[in-house]
Amino acid sequence: MIIVVLALILCVLLGVLILIPRGRKSGHSKKVESNASNKKASKIYSKAEVSLHNKKTDCWIIIKDKVFDVTSYVEEHPGGDAILAHAGDDSTEGFYGPQHATRVFDMIDDFYIGDLEQY
Repeated sequence: MIIVVLALILCVLLGVLILIPRGRKSGHSKKVESNASNKKASKIYSKAEVSLHNKKTDCWIIIKDKVFDVTSYVEEHPGGDAILAHAGDDSTEGFYGPQHATRVFDMIDDFYIGDLEQY
């Protein structure tokens, strides 16, 4: 009986840890504020312009024709430098890969800066 109660308590604690979002670094919250204003008047970027932002210290990616400045997230990326594989280019396929938890789909909007120019 005690084992069942302890197992139940452990499950509840694990559930709480999974459901409560992690705290973000203070620098990240500044990024969210600045991008919130960009959502109102989104900018259009050419693929050539995005391609210039292809470094660890200046990293933009394209996901489904939307442009994201993920520079502030590169160091936090759980996959390490894998995020840089498509820096300055289209990362749609990698972003929707099986390695990502559903949490990333909510997080990515914080980094939105505009749309990709359509030809």
